[in-house]
Amino acid sequence: MRNIVSIAKRELGGYFSTPVAYVFLIVYLLLANGLTLFITRFYEREQADLLAFFTWHPWVYLFLVPAVTMRLWAEERRQGTIELLFTLPITLAESVVGKFLAAWAFTGIALLLTIPIWITVNVLGKPDNGVILSSYVGSFLMAGAYLAIGSVVSSSTKNQVIAFVVSAVLCLVFVLAGLPGVMDVLDWMPNVVLETLRSFSFLAHFESIQTGVIDLRDITFFLSLIATCLVVNAIVLDMKKAS
Repeated sequence: MRNIVSIAKRELGGYFSTPVAYVFLIVYLLLANGLTLFITRFYEREQADLLAFFTWHPWVYLFLVPAVTMRLWAEERRQGTIELLFTLPITLAESVVGKFLAAWAFTGIALLLTIPIWITVNVLGKPDNGVILSSYVGSFLMAGAYLAIGSVVSSSTKNQVIAFVVSAVLCLVFVLAGLPGVMDVLDWMPNVVLETLRSFSFLAHFESIQTGVIDLRDITFFLSLIATCLVVNAIVLDMKKAS
């Protein structure tokens, strides 16, 4: 655990040592708040909730989270520092988990910076803060799933642009799975296949948490996906190391 924490601290500090982290945070806040206030007409709705705010999260993450993960391993491989990392007295699993936790913590910081909009809705009305809190938890878990997928892709290539594009496409598949329009196109498939696709839908699990009920099945889905991706990440790196 000590090694994991050390790696996470080093990686998290690395984010803020370059302008990239600040650009990410600014763009994220502008998009999340801008889409809420102007596109979904937050004030015109005259409803004391943050439903409009969280509705955009899966789509904002779709572009910004791959920007965080694209350099996670690809940059290490491109610069050749990954070999140095493997010579340190830490295990491969510790490196994978440490880097992932740093990226997840960074995304959590971005989420925390949106707290003013939560304060604003409490000033304007009397929202159900339990629902809002559960929505934040769901958004954080969903961001972790995006990050885990992006981490696997980043470990597979030296090219950050390729890592970004492939991560965005894979995350889009998980977002679109289960959407009514998509399911209508695939209605020729057996029901068991369609139900399986729906069970992998990020939107379905996130929207379930947004109702204010944190179902164990939704939490298990996100955490299981994260754990599976981290295992695949370690396997990919081990294969690259061996070759």
